[in-house]
Amino acid sequence: MKIPDAITTKTQAVISADRMIQGAHLYDWLRRQVTRTNGKKMFTEAPLPPVEDLDLLDIDVSNPFLYRQGLWESYFARLRKEAPVHYQASSPFGPFWSVTRHADIIAVDKNHEVFSAEPIIVIGAPPRFMDIAMFIAMDPPKHDRQRQAVQGVVAPKNLREMEGLIRERTREVLDSLPVDEPFDWVKTVSIDLTSRMLATLLDFPLEQRHKLVQWSDLGASMEQANGGPSDNDEVFRGMLDAARSLSAHWRDKAARGAGDDTPGFDLISMLQANEDTRDLINRPMEFLGNLLLLIIGGNDTTRNSMSGGVLALNRFPDQFDKLKANPDLIPNMVSEIIRWQTPLAYMRRIAKKDTILNGQFIRKGDKLVMWYASGNRDETVFDRADELIIDRSNARNHVSFGFGVHRCMGNRLAELQLRILWEELLPRFENIEVVGEPEYVQSNFVRGISKLMVRLTPKPAE
Repeated sequence: MKIPDAITTKTQAVISADRMIQGAHLYDWLRRQVTRTNGKKMFTEAPLPPVEDLDLLDIDVSNPFLYRQGLWESYFARLRKEAPVHYQASSPFGPFWSVTRHADIIAVDKNHEVFSAEPIIVIGAPPRFMDIAMFIAMDPPKHDRQRQAVQGVVAPKNLREMEGLIRERTREVLDSLPVDEPFDWVKTVSIDLTSRMLATLLDFPLEQRHKLVQWSDLGASMEQANGGPSDNDEVFRGMLDAARSLSAHWRDKAARGAGDDTPGFDLISMLQANEDTRDLINRPMEFLGNLLLLIIGGNDTTRNSMSGGVLALNRFPDQFDKLKANPDLIPNMVSEIIRWQTPLAYMRRIAKKDTILNGQFIRKGDKLVMWYASGNRDETVFDRADELIIDRSNARNHVSFGFGVHRCMGNRLAELQLRILWEELLPRFENIEVVGEPEYVQSNFVRGISKLMVRLTPKPAE
C-alpha cells in the first residue's frame, strides 16, 4: 500500500462518513464563494442543432439535454457511420473518446487490463472529496473480492425464492391502480415497485423506502459528473442523510445478527459475513459508495425499463398487439425493452497504456466512454435497430448490462422483475395508453423517464 493510501485508510477509520461529507461540503461551499460560482448552473437548456449542421469535430454527445430533445439517435448514428471512435477535445467534462459501435464497446469492456474502470464510471467528476469508492469503479482483484461478497443475493436459488414476493408486491401495486383516468406511471408503478425491491434487498424498513429512491436520484444526478440538475448543496445534504441512515442500519443489522451462524440473504448481511467486507463500515466513503452503487444499480435499470417498455409498446402498437396475441413472448420482449431503452447510456474507462482501437491511437491516460445507448442501435448488429421488435432473434445481444468482469450483477433480477410485471399486466388490462408526451431526466448517464401519463383500460368482464 502506498503511503498516501495508508494515511487515507487510517484517517477514514477514525472519521465517520457523515463528518467526512460535512467537511467536503464546507470545502465545496468555500470554493464556490472564492470562485463566485455559488448558485450558478453549469448547464442551461437551449435547442441543439441537427447533427448534419455540425462539423464532425464539434459533435458532443455528452450534452445532458441530447436525450430529452430527441436528437441522440441521429447524433450517434452519424458517429457510428463516420467516426466510430470519436474524439471530443473540449466538452464541459474535458476531452474524451466516444466508442459507439457494438463490437468496439465489447472489446473495451472485456479488456480491463488495458482499460481501467478506476476511479469513477461517469464522464465527469463529482465534487471534490465526494469521489466515493465503489466496486464497479475498481479493477481486479479488489473489484472481484467486493463483488463476490454480494453476488449471492442474485444467485439462481435466491431469485427463485424471491419470485413469489416480487409477484405478490406487483399484484398489490397493479390492483390499486386507477382505471379509465390518467395517472403518472413512473411515480405510481415504476418507482413504487423498484423501491419495494430495494428495501427487500437491503432489509431496509419498507415504510422508509422513498429515501432509497431519493438517494439514488441524487447520486445519479450530480451536475459535474453527468450534467444532472441537482446542485451541490442538495447532493451533500442527501449524501449526509444516506451516510447516517445506512450506517445506523448497518450497525443495527450487526447487533441483531451477532452470534448468528446463518446470516440472511440480504445485501447487508452478506457484506457483514464476508471476510473482505465485514469491516466496510470502517472505510466510510467506500462503505457509502458501495451501498449507493447497489441502490442506484437496483433502481435505474429496472425503473426506467418499466417505464420505457410502456412507452415503446405505445410507439409500436403492432408489437403490443403481437404481445397480447402471444404472451409467451414476454421473456424475449424484456430483453428487447432493455435494448431499446438502454437505461444507463454509458460507462467510462481510462486507458492504462498506449493502444489502438478501431484504427485510432489512444494514449495512456485518455478517457473513453462506451456508449451502450449507441451500441444497442448499431445497424450492423440489429436490423431496424431504432424499432422495438419483441420477437427479435438477437435481442439478448444488447450491451445494456456491459461485458466482462463489470457485467451488471443484478441483470437476472432486473429481467425477473420486468417479466413478472408484464405477466401480471396482460391479464388485468386491455390497453395501456400513453396520454401525454413523456418527460425525461436531465443527464447524459441515466436514460430516465421522469413522467409518463397513461390511462388503463381494464379487461372486459367475461
